[in-house]
Amino acid sequence: MVFALVVALSFGPALIYAAIVYWLDRFEKEPLHLLAGAFLWGAVVATVGAIIATMVLELSVQMITGSAAVAEITGTTLLAPLVEESLKGMAVLIIFLAFPYEFDSVLDGIVYAAITALGFAATENVLYLYYQGYVTEGVSGLASLFILRVLLGGWGHAVYTSFTGIGLAVARFQRGWAVKIIAPFVGWSVAVFVHALHNSMATLLSAQFGLGGLIVTLLVDWVGWAVALGLVIWAIFRERRWMCSYLHEEVALGTISAEQYRIACSIRAQIAARARGKKSRQFYGACAELAQKKHQLATLGEERGNSVRVSSLRDSLAQLSPAI
Repeated sequence: MVFALVVALSFGPALIYAAIVYWLDRFEKEPLHLLAGAFLWGAVVATVGAIIATMVLELSVQMITGSAAVAEITGTTLLAPLVEESLKGMAVLIIFLAFPYEFDSVLDGIVYAAITALGFAATENVLYLYYQGYVTEGVSGLASLFILRVLLGGWGHAVYTSFTGIGLAVARFQRGWAVKIIAPFVGWSVAVFVHALHNSMATLLSAQFGLGGLIVTLLVDWVGWAVALGLVIWAIFRERRWMCSYLHEEVALGTISAEQYRIACSIRAQIAARARGKKSRQFYGACAELAQKKHQLATLGEERGNSVRVSSLRDSLAQLSPAI
């Protein structure tokens, strides 16, 4: 009964956070089956893999140093961030390689990465809340860890892994092979660094300064979250600029009306329009996809058929337009 409650307390908020991420992707929504796969990868594959790999590496450090304490600290502050960010990042990399046409912008990279990380955080929180919370200190321990890990620190993993998504997105829209190789590595490195920074502060400052160290750690985390939110807002308005730029031609071509163009370029108007029903959501989603494909055509050229995709989307919009 308690374990079921812990699962609900871990996965319930994670799914709410995932819904917020999905909502923030204002224009061209990512396919739900890919997002579900990313979440499950984080919740199962990345979590199980991280437990096994970190345990093996910690044992190796203990054998080399002869110190269990050194192995534990190394595992928490260095090995866990390296392993976890690598395994979470693999889900984003698979989507990047297998479904490149669903990886259309920096915001897409952030969305896939954050959803994967929220799945990971959900399973990790189940283990922490039950074994280190309830089993060790009873209901009070469970409640304390829920507040600390789920409420106050719930966005941590999503923010760390989002940098891997950003690195892959940058590589997606560059022609030079040097950038295509360097950008994902830099993004992953930043993800590992911010994750290691959090773990180090949480471990060392809390041990030395108690509640004061914990407060400092949370403040640093929240500053990082604010930076990540700023990147998301920048990415949203960047996509809006693409909408305004690339869809203007479609009004002259008769693909969409001037009023539909106005709505497509307005975040507030789009929210209201999409609430009207499935056809409206489909139409404005196609508007966003057309703008993104036209941007890819302008940036990357044909890329195995971008002009065909643009033409197909334009035909679809022309057919849908009279009913919207």
